[in-house]
This record gives sequence, C-alpha cells and structure tokens, in this order.
Amino acid sequence: MDHNNVSTLDRAGSLSGTQNRVLRNTLVLLAISLVPTVIGAALGLSLNFRGFGAWWMNLLVLFGAVMAFSYAVERTKNSSVGVVVLLAFTLFMGFWLSKLIGRILPMKDGAMLVMYAFGGTAAIFASMAFIASTIKQSLTGMGKFLWVGFFVIFAAAIGAIVFQMPALMIACSVLFIGLFAAWTVYDLNQIITGGETNYISATMSIYMNLFAIFSNLLSLLGLTNSD
Repeated sequence: MDHNNVSTLDRAGSLSGTQNRVLRNTLVLLAISLVPTVIGAALGLSLNFRGFGAWWMNLLVLFGAVMAFSYAVERTKNSSVGVVVLLAFTLFMGFWLSKLIGRILPMKDGAMLVMYAFGGTAAIFASMAFIASTIKQSLTGMGKFLWVGFFVIFAAAIGAIVFQMPALMIACSVLFIGLFAAWTVYDLNQIITGGETNYISATMSIYMNLFAIFSNLLSLLGLTNSD
C-alpha cells in the first residue's frame, strides 16, 4: 500500500476527494463483481458441480485459490489488469458457491432461502456501511482482533465438521456472520480514514466479507430448515 497517498478527514469530518473517489470506485466495482459471481454460480449449477470429494480437500482447494488470487490482485492492483484478475476471482467464487446453492435449492422453499440469504447480506452490508460512516477515527488496531476471532471460530468449525456437531455448526455460522460484518466495518473504515487508497484491493476485501456472510447465512438457513 502506498502510504504517501494516504489522505485524512478534513476538519468538518467529511471525506476528501481522494477518499470519495476510492469509496465510489470500490462500490461500483463491488456491484460489477456480482455479475461474474452470478455467471459462475449458474455455470456451476448447470455442470452439477459438487466439489472435490472430502471436505478437507475442498478446504485446501478453496484456501489455495483465495491465496493465489489475493496475491495476483495485490501484484496487479495498480493497473487495469487488477480489475480483470478481481473479476476472474469473483467468477471462480460464484462457481464455488454453486456447490452450496445446489444443496439448498432442492429443499422446501430452497429458492426463497437463497433470496433470504441475499437480502440478509444486503441488509447487513447497508447496516455496516452506515455504522462505518459514523466512525471518524481509524480502526486499524481492530485488525489483529478480527484475525484472532477468525482462527478461533475456524478451529471450532473444523471440530464441528469432524465430530458431526450440528449445534456447533450453527453457532459457528452465526459467529462467522458477526465476525465478517465487523470486518466489513473495518474495511470501510480503512477507506474512509485513508488507510486504504486502492479501490481494487478494497473491493477484494469487502467482496470476501460479503461472500462469507452470504454463504454462512445460507448455510444457517439450510441447517435450520425444517424440511
């Protein structure tokens, strides 16, 4: 990140021109990223994608892909190639999401559950954006606590899968939704206070938050569905 270009809030507490531009471009690119996500999900559903066997293999593939794309975005974020890489990432994530959607759709009111998850994610994002807009000081120190929370919940989620504990799975989904909602506030705050000056990397971070919120919310709805 180029800290020489970091700008600050003016005395009235409003956003500077640079911050406004980064925030606007981030939101536009975030909206555009939904298109390849939907295309990827539709492609995965049409191909009846079901993953790569064991849960741990799927986890390794997903983590490997996220790390590879994150590295590629970081390397190309200062050029138009970064936008292409980001959109390719969202296409892949949509394709991967089809595995979960494919399990939910056959359920009773499955299509409605998907819509509920989408609407819930949108509502959470709007709420977190409002909260972020009211916080004028930087939340940089919050980052390490978010990572600690992630690893703790992640470890619990692995335990829930290994030992087949549905109640713990539900609890982990709820905790992940809360964690990534807080992470959305953090990432938006970095833009607002000038800690993040690149709209491509900002979009990548917020997209992953929303993807995690949506997938955990959809999993939660599936786990609690009476059908």
